Amino acid sequence: MEKLSRSDLYSLEQYVELRESFRSRVINHKRYRRLAIGPHASLYFEDRLTIQYQIQEMLRVERIFEKAGIEQELEAYNPLIPDGRNLKATFMLEYGDPEERREQLALLKRVEDCIWMRIAGHDAVVPFADEDLERTNDQATSAVHFLRFEFTPAMINALRSGRDLSAGIDHEFYSFSVEVSEPVGNCLSADFE
Repeated sequence: MEKLSRSDLYSLEQYVELRESFRSRVINHKRYRRLAIGPHASLYFEDRLTIQYQIQEMLRVERIFEKAGIEQELEAYNPLIPDGRNLKATFMLEYGDPEERREQLALLKRVEDCIWMRIAGHDAVVPFADEDLERTNDQATSAVHFLRFEFTPAMINALRSGRDLSAGIDHEFYSFSVEVSEPVGNCLSADFE
């Protein structure tokens, strides 16, 4: 998947005018890019459009319009776009109650190392987590992690040919697995093109 450049982005003025329609397009696009694993964990799979939206929103909120600032945002976010051999996801632990969140994040240290995806007939793929910076310390894990799942050509071909895809978390305090629905699987399969 091609990385974003400045020429792919709307100016602040253009974005303000297009924001509502662009936002609706992205929300619709994201419909099949979320995978819940149990009641409190989700993978949000990123692609070129989701990352463009994040960049556009950052530029808008921060009022960034200078070349250097735009390039800095592109440099920060472009690594989250899959490159045809992988899936990239934002992993979120979602607890509505702040006290429960604090307690669970303390229990779920290193949960990012316990996540997996599996294409039927192949070994599980464990992601590279938080390549930008460490998000777990001795007290707790973060509620947000950035993951990169690397797949072999054989795995990619199996997924494209309709093999089932599953995902899960095997942590001492949080253990769930799910079969990926066909619409989500088709969406993720397109990330390998």
